[in-house]
Amino acid sequence: MNEQEDNKCLEARSLTFSYQEGSAALQDVNFHVNRGEFTALLASNGSGKTTLLKVLVNLLKPHKGEVRVEGQKITDMSSEQLYQKVGLVLQNPSDQLFGATVAEDVAFGPRNLGLSGKEVDERVRESLECVGAGELYERAIHHLSFGEQKRVSLAGVLAMRPSILLLDESTAGLDPMGEAQMLKLLNRLNTERGITVVMATHSVDLLPLFAHRLCVLRHGRLLREGTPEEIFTDREMVDKAGLRIPYISHLLQELHCRDGVPIDGMPLTMRDARMRLLELIPADMLIKR
Repeated sequence: MNEQEDNKCLEARSLTFSYQEGSAALQDVNFHVNRGEFTALLASNGSGKTTLLKVLVNLLKPHKGEVRVEGQKITDMSSEQLYQKVGLVLQNPSDQLFGATVAEDVAFGPRNLGLSGKEVDERVRESLECVGAGELYERAIHHLSFGEQKRVSLAGVLAMRPSILLLDESTAGLDPMGEAQMLKLLNRLNTERGITVVMATHSVDLLPLFAHRLCVLRHGRLLREGTPEEIFTDREMVDKAGLRIPYISHLLQELHCRDGVPIDGMPLTMRDARMRLLELIPADMLIKR
């Protein structure tokens, strides 16, 4: 096995899936995720990203193709083995939370592993602290806000200590502050804990700050994969996928095209945009700090 193959921790091979009414949700999807990456499955609604995530954890059986985790077919793994390697956080936390209290809910997975009560409680407290929800330990599930529910759902998955984290629209329903906080949390899990993150989303503005690679889906097919810069500079493909470029990129393109501002390339973040604009301002006009 060469180094590139050895670095793959999750791989989809020729995945095809159709629902009973005949609609094709996935059509010959091939992609992989490298160990330690933050990868985004970028797609508009109805493009198959949720179906793909469920196939990746064996909740749905593909009609064709296979999924491998660290080189092993998931069909050869028990549920306990799979969920200790790969965790899925659903879009709607009410589909995932069912315990009476936060502690009971987060404890469900570890308890089913046959761990001692002490080990289970250690995992529960550690996972809640990790997502900034330690104070919610004794809170009733039905007393949580939507944002708190999102964090507790994530904590329940982290309590299984997976090395790969799959998330379906993890920022959906959150306000801008909540969205930024969730992405910062996922980035911390990726950079500080080494957890491989795969996030399905159609939100594009904050992705260039965190994602190493984007995989674009449309009507169940993989259109393209690449770095954020490679993806967002392909305007024809972005339009075809029913997506858009980040707002800051659109603003600077407008300045370039409509007003002739000599901005090269496509800045994707506020930091990049600031640096490009500062390059256009004479040094003697800048405030000396």
